[in-house]
Amino acid sequence: MSLQFHWFLPTYGDSRYLVGGGHGLPTTAAGGQRPATLGYLGQIARSAEQLGFVGALTPTGAWCEDAWLSTAMLTEVTERLKFLVAFRPGLLSPTLAAQMAATFQRHSGKRLLLNVVTGGESREQQAYGDFLDKEQRYARCDEFLDVVRRLWTGERVDHDGAHITVSGAELQRTPDPVPPVYFGGSSAAAGRVAAQHVDVYLTWGEPPQQVAEKVRWIRGLAAEQGREIRFGIRLHVISRDTAQQAWAEAQRLLDALDPALIEQVQEGLGRSESEGQRRMLGLHGGSTADLEVSPNLWAGVGLVRGGAGTALVGSHAEVAERIQEYHAVGIEEFVLSGHPHLEEAYWFGEGVLPLLEKKGLWRHPAAGEVEVPHAGSIPFAGQEPVAAS
Repeated sequence: MSLQFHWFLPTYGDSRYLVGGGHGLPTTAAGGQRPATLGYLGQIARSAEQLGFVGALTPTGAWCEDAWLSTAMLTEVTERLKFLVAFRPGLLSPTLAAQMAATFQRHSGKRLLLNVVTGGESREQQAYGDFLDKEQRYARCDEFLDVVRRLWTGERVDHDGAHITVSGAELQRTPDPVPPVYFGGSSAAAGRVAAQHVDVYLTWGEPPQQVAEKVRWIRGLAAEQGREIRFGIRLHVISRDTAQQAWAEAQRLLDALDPALIEQVQEGLGRSESEGQRRMLGLHGGSTADLEVSPNLWAGVGLVRGGAGTALVGSHAEVAERIQEYHAVGIEEFVLSGHPHLEEAYWFGEGVLPLLEKKGLWRHPAAGEVEVPHAGSIPFAGQEPVAAS
């Protein structure tokens, strides 16, 4: 199966510098902010579609715009791009979520992917009126996904559980096709939910050996349930014509970070309840030294950003080699991003994807349907486009 690549929509704003935030943290940037207007997000989405990305992840939380509404609007300015909509199952009923997904599938032309985010920070969940603890949130997520999947098959559902209760729930129109469910989590409770319900398990960008251990863990749990699932990874990327150029860009981003901001962010992330966040912090320990934690894997993003905190940094050939390493341990889907997201989509799309195509690992989603651009033929190749106001 050809590798699939997804890009990212920064619905909290973009910048030529690292944008911090997430996991209950406010959004921060060193400068050059670009507001998350529909015009600018549309530029990113259209570029991602043209370059050959299958979909685009849109985050969820208090630090960004609502993912459902933003992506629904962006379906109007794209044709094939799918939207990996992140949402939190505790903030709406499973019946409503199942109905929203079905509606989105119909009106978008079957372009919905769902990223289920259980919620790792109690203080942020409480701001939305959710006062369950972490273990209870995963138990509720288990019930939630059970109800949603039954509704999608056309079943009339009665469910009286510890956290979810519905009576006579059913959909008048089920989604066609059923949207794939993406899900991530590093705790034991997360593993149980993933094995039972999800289609694609996502991990943050840890070194390949650690990712291989996660793949074996989740694959084993899924096998116990008689299921097989796919695996994906969430990474940032800085890919350039030469390794020197790529690392110079990483250093530029690092040099712009205020040490006081790093200390403040690390203190906040240190209180996180997320096992995945703990593993991200363990890669760098809050230090700006030795940030290359594995060949071409740079942990600098995680100094100021919660969640995915590592980037593949190197020449196009080196980044392609690292992608092959992740693929060798079971990764089939890559959810990528970069700062700024518009320009970095072109650096990766024009530099790395053609190399993977030559190796037979990737094929443009529109190949055979329409004429697709090749490296060097796309506007802005090697240039920096003007951001939308």
